[in-house]
Amino acid sequence: MNYGYVVEIMVSLLLLLTILYCVRLNRSIRLFKADEQTLRATIAELVTATEIAERAIAGLKSTMKEGEQNLGGRVERMEQVTSELDGQLAAGEQLLERLKRITGAGAGRAEPEPPVPDAKSVAAAAQAFAERSRARLSGLAA
Repeated sequence: MNYGYVVEIMVSLLLLLTILYCVRLNRSIRLFKADEQTLRATIAELVTATEIAERAIAGLKSTMKEGEQNLGGRVERMEQVTSELDGQLAAGEQLLERLKRITGAGAGRAEPEPPVPDAKSVAAAAQAFAERSRARLSGLAA
């Protein structure tokens, strides 16, 4: 046998193996390109979803600020009403004391008085109610 034929047969076999390997690589490249298209579509969907989420978050922030301003105004008004009620309660107690003195001096006898709530305790209860309301409103805003 001639060495030239052996070398040519080996080169032919190597060439055949190279061609087969190239076919295999070509298939792999096609699959990768198909996967690339799928990945690009997935990325586009993620970008769209992110934009939608950002718009939703901006809307929620706007709504939250609006609610916070609304609730803040209500809390301020409630504090004003509470202070007005405190003043009216104090004036009512003064009037009650004056009426007691007037009626007590004219009747000449002391009758057992029904318990009258203390103005400070009523004011403290109103303040506690206002603070609980603020806490609830703050809990809703958070």
